[in-house]
Amino acid sequence: MMPEITTSFPMLAMVAIMGYLLGSVPFGIVMARVFGLGDLRQIGSGNIGATNVLRTGNKPAALLTLLGDAGKGAAAVLLARAFLAEDAAQLAGFTAFLGHCFPIFLGFKGGKGVATWLGTMLALSWPIGLAACVTWLVVAVVFRISSLAALSAAMLSPILALALGFPSYVLLSVALALLIFLRHRANIERLIAGDEPRIGAKK
Repeated sequence: MMPEITTSFPMLAMVAIMGYLLGSVPFGIVMARVFGLGDLRQIGSGNIGATNVLRTGNKPAALLTLLGDAGKGAAAVLLARAFLAEDAAQLAGFTAFLGHCFPIFLGFKGGKGVATWLGTMLALSWPIGLAACVTWLVVAVVFRISSLAALSAAMLSPILALALGFPSYVLLSVALALLIFLRHRANIERLIAGDEPRIGAKK
């Protein structure tokens, strides 16, 4: 249910710090400034992710934010795996996700972590990551609700890890899914109330 611990604890501590700092890079804020969109935290939902960048109408900025947020999770995993071992890779992915959600550079007020989570899962195990992406896409197309798609994919990820033969990723998948649900508390309340906005709907 979790990887064998083979990396020394001092090295794991260093990986955790580096992963967190990498995850804390707010690509949404950076892209908003590069493209002259203003302070992203004062736009739309105030979220720093690609979905809120898209609300500005600037699709290139939103795409670059998506790639940056996903890429930092993937980079953390791949670098830790290349230089150390699988336990370090999982820890790096987890702390990069924490960095995105609670970035030190923004007073620990970050995004909801969906793109970073997907990038992390794709780098850890592309079959799980791909299955999660497909789940997100199917739910998004059918129901046209981005948050519901994210919650569905996150909830299924531990099951996908088991079904696809990657039991060592189950614990991490559960932890990340719980954090995604935590970050989507307001969305869940709106889903229950039937007030969650649909993809492409005009406000």
